[in-house]
Parts: sequence; C-alpha cells; structure tokens
Amino acid sequence: MEIEQVRRRGKAVDAVIESKDQRWHCRNRITLIFGSNDVEDLETYIYTDTGIQFRTVKFHQAKSKAIEEILDNCIDEYYRGHVTEIHTTLDPDKMRVTVEDNGIGFPLSKIEQVYSEFRTGSKFKDDEVDENGFLHRTLGQNGLGAAATCLTSDVFIARVRHYNKSQEQTYTFTDGALKISKTKPKPFKGHSGVRIEFVLSKEVYKNNIVDEDLLRKRIIDLAYNNPGLLFTFNGEKYLFKKGLFELAQKIDPVSAVLFGEESTVFDTVTPKGRQAKGKIDITLAMRFDKTSEERERFISFVNSTPTFDGGLHHDRVKRIFVNTIKEKLERNIKKEKLTLVDNDVLTGMTFILGITMPNPRFESQTKRKLVRDPNIEKALETFMSENIDRFIRKQKEFLDAVMERASFRHRFQELKDASKMGKKQKKQRVEKLLDANERRDRSKCSLFICEGDSAIGGLRSGRDKLYHGGIALKGKPMNVSQASIADVLANQEFADIMASIGLTIGQPVVREELRFANIVFLADSDVDGGHINTLLTNFFYTFWPELFEMGVVQMAKAPLFEVLGEKGTRFFESLKELEAFKNGGAKIKEIFRNKGLGEMSPEAWKHIMGRKSYTKIAAIDAVKARQMLDVCFGKDVNLRKSLLLDTETSSTEPEVAAVKKKKTTKKAV
Repeated sequence: MEIEQVRRRGKAVDAVIESKDQRWHCRNRITLIFGSNDVEDLETYIYTDTGIQFRTVKFHQAKSKAIEEILDNCIDEYYRGHVTEIHTTLDPDKMRVTVEDNGIGFPLSKIEQVYSEFRTGSKFKDDEVDENGFLHRTLGQNGLGAAATCLTSDVFIARVRHYNKSQEQTYTFTDGALKISKTKPKPFKGHSGVRIEFVLSKEVYKNNIVDEDLLRKRIIDLAYNNPGLLFTFNGEKYLFKKGLFELAQKIDPVSAVLFGEESTVFDTVTPKGRQAKGKIDITLAMRFDKTSEERERFISFVNSTPTFDGGLHHDRVKRIFVNTIKEKLERNIKKEKLTLVDNDVLTGMTFILGITMPNPRFESQTKRKLVRDPNIEKALETFMSENIDRFIRKQKEFLDAVMERASFRHRFQELKDASKMGKKQKKQRVEKLLDANERRDRSKCSLFICEGDSAIGGLRSGRDKLYHGGIALKGKPMNVSQASIADVLANQEFADIMASIGLTIGQPVVREELRFANIVFLADSDVDGGHINTLLTNFFYTFWPELFEMGVVQMAKAPLFEVLGEKGTRFFESLKELEAFKNGGAKIKEIFRNKGLGEMSPEAWKHIMGRKSYTKIAAIDAVKARQMLDVCFGKDVNLRKSLLLDTETSSTEPEVAAVKKKKTTKKAV
C-alpha cells in the first residue's frame, strides 16, 4: 500500500538542526543524568540529637545527586582498599562543599579529562578482579557523575595527590569548566588522595543552597554502610563497628534485631569470557513496633547508595519474609478461625537492608531503584532461608503481635457486622423488659439488671413506675472475653439488654440517645451475685468503656439481713454491719436472712429502690482496667492462677501483703 502524498501550499519551513556540546547538554538537560531538578516531597528520616525522626522532607534529587557523585568516588576507592578516612565540610554560606579522602589519587595527566569529559573513568571494566579473584564492587559505572557535577558547578577545584608519583596538582574549573586553570605539579607532604571543592551553579539548579541536614544524613548513612571507615562532617566524627544494626538500634534500641549478616560467593563469566568469582554481602536488620498502625518502612542501600524507589531487593525480602511468617502461623490461624494478610505481618516493621555487590544494575543514573539480576535474586533467597528460622525462634513477641493484629482486624470486621445487626435489634420490642413509663425525659430513667425472673416481681412492687425499669437474667451471663462478637449478638439476654438501653456493638455511646441514663446491677449478696456483677462489668467495659467515664454503670447491693426492732425494720448488707447493730444494745424482735432477691420483703425492695444514688463503677486507669479484666476473664488460665496465689499469700502473710497490694486489684476494677 502506497503512502498518500500530502498537498501543501507554498514552501515548508525546515527544522533547524543543531549540535550541542556536552557542557550545554549537561547543564540544560541535567534531569537525564541526576534526575528531577525540582523540589519534591520525600518520605525519609533525619538524624537528630536523640535518635532518628521519620518525616517528609523537601528533597532536590539533582542537587543531592551532584554532591553524592563526589562522595561515591571516595567510597569506590574504599572498596578497592585505598581509603580509610573521608572528610566533608559545608561552608557557613551553605553553598561551598569540600570532600577529601586519603586514597591513592590517580595520574595527574587525567585530571582535566576525568572532571570535564563524559565517559571517562576507571570503572568500565566489568571483568576487573581484585587480588583474591573477586570482581570489584563499585558505585561508579558510566563515567558521568563527577564530570556532570563539575560541568554544573560555578566553581569546581580538584586537588589530586598521586601516591605512586608523590606529586600533586590542582585544577580550577570555572563556570561549568568553561574556563580551566591549573597549577604546576609539585611534591606534597602528608596523605595522598583527592580533594574536591565546589559550588553548584545557581543557573542550573535554580537554588544552589545545600540542605545541611540532608547532607549530614547522607554522610552518616555512608558511615553505617561502611563500618570501620571514618567519616567527618564539619568536624563531627562518624565511625561505626556494627554497621546497619547500629542504625536499627538508633531507631529503636529495644526492638532492633540483627536478622542476618552474610556473604554469598558465586561463579560467573565476564563479558570477555573469563571465569571469575563474585561476592555479595547482605546485611538485614529490623525493628518492629507492635503499637504502630503505620505501614512497613524500608531503609535500603546498594553499594552504599540509598535506593529510595526500592526494586528487586525490597520485593524479594518482603515476599519471603511474609510468606514464611504466614506458614509458621498457619496452624494457629486455623485454630482461631482467623485470616492472615500481609499487613498483619508488616505493620510497624522497619527493614534496614544493605547490599554490596559487583556491577549492580539500576533503573537509571540516579540509582534509586535496583533492577532484576539473577545473582542477587538467588543470594537474597539463600540469605533469607538461612536466617529466618532463627529469627522466628527468638522473636515470639513478634509472632504474638502478628496474631494480635489478625485478631483485632477480625474483631473490627465483626464490630462492623455487629453494628448493622444492632441497628435492627434496636427496633425490636423486648418482651422481658419491664419498662419505665417516662416518655419525654429518659435521662431520669434507670434500668435495673436483676438476677433471676423472681426478682422482677419484687422490683415491680418497689419501683417508681415512672423512672424505674427492670430486666432479668437467667443465671450467669456470658463471658464476652472468650466469645466471638457473633456469639454475643446471638445471646438473647445481651441482645435484650442492648435493645432496652439503646446500645449497639461497634457504635460509640451517645448519652442523649440512651433510653436509660443509669444502668444498675442488682444481684444476690453472695459469691454468685458477685460473679454476675463482674461478668456484666466485663460486657459493658469491653464494648462501651465510655459508659464508665460517664458514670452510667452502677451497682446496688441487696440487703442480706432484715431486722425487725422496736423502731421498725432495719436493713443490713453484711454480717459485720449486723453484729455492730447487735452490740449497740438495740432490741431485736426478729432477724430474717435473705438468701436471694426473690426472698426479700416488699419493704426491702422499697428500701433499695428508694435510694437516690448507687455505687458507680469507675475505671481510674483504663490500661490497668483492661489488663485486670483480661486476667479475670481472658483465655490465659495461668494469669488467674497467679492472681489467686497472690491473693492467698496476701491474706496469710501480713508482712508480704503491703508489698503485693498493687497486684490484688480485682476489687478496684
């Protein structure tokens, strides 16, 4: 098929074809080399006097990379065994940066070429090996970085002290190497190495002010990645021995763990067909915060370069870690009838990962993302499989936290479902409810939750019909701490109580919408009655702790003794009160002991119902209250045994009782 001819009017204007030199191209297309030349938001961390602060910072990728390229050259010399110290200073004007190492330098005849011409460097030989036959590990690969920094600087001064020739020479590149001057070679005293002093171009970078905090962060990161290598920044010294594990400890000294630190050796063939060996060093440290709701964080480096955008190493480490934890907890998850998702494992985790390897492959010159490489992929899989079993054995607290998250998420879903069902239950009529007759102002109404149907008859005779309501329990209520929300909703007694009051599981209390402003427990004055009161307390505090802050939940004690005397009937709640009354010399005609609410006289009921107030149940310390309820009603029987043993010891050993008083706080709750 032929291409159709376009009919045009008049003469067309030809495109202007230009040829630009590398200086122009670098200065005007800096994003191709160093990445974004605009300020962006970056989720990272900053070192503070007390630790590490995770936050969003204003980050200039191109400007940061221009400085890093000079530092990276020093690191490459360290990898080759030539550098032991790297010193950096930032002038008070925040524009002039100086980086100096004590390496061996390089031939003076190559200075101008190295810093002003692209594709010039010493790291192009992917098959170059060290004295042990291992491929060199390096950051520089393309011969672009240092030259690009020079070409985009207003001033760039390079002093090279060549160890082999014992000569030094200084080159000054001005206005992006538009002007070049040099000193004559001369002998030097002291250390050899390279010193670079530069001021980035305001024309290229729009703002050539250097962020001191971010530069300090980069230098400290390098120190953590290269234990044993001394760094200084404006006179501050940074030297670490344990590397990235110390960084994890800086974040959280309590939960930081060293997952593993190993080297993997592999055989390979160089581009020229030579047999060679490669060595990959992997360090992984972790910290986990079981109270955090934040998603996982990765702090990762490949050959000391921060890989902000992740890549292969992030994906493999995370996937292997998550899958192994899921397999380990599979039996527990099935037993508890839960599901486990990735976020249950990863929430609150911080992974600190460092990899040193030959010829890493990045997505671009900015080196923010590592791309797939079969050698590093295999090394990561081996590293994870060899270390994760030990991690699991030692980190039971972490596994418990994962299970707790899964349980919480399951419970949260149950609460959502319960909320929907509860709205329907609110509208249903409660057959067992003896309701208060007040319709306009329900804030004056109280609901008495009684033990047994027989108690309702007595309550009916002694109550104020306008403001008092009642509902009866059959035996002891459910222990909600060992039941699912679905079981609680299916419990008819609790469903009736919630509908009577106007409560919905999963929904916060709105006091003005309650049908009863006071909820009063009224049980027999015996051990079983005490159990009922605590089980009811557990029910209300589990789902609506705010009721206790409002003073809504109360307890009324039924009189255990009714004493008929000359001045009428007196009521006593305990034997101690009765004995005190007897010893007072009062004349007693008859004493009645009530075995339960069903045996109380109408006068006793009127005595209870006529009170203006009842004992309010309050949780002074919410955390301790939940802990004690968990001890009393949770699944761990050993906690209850310990509580009972403490209580027995307190009652039999007075001297020890004062010491253990805080442990026996069941009454307080």
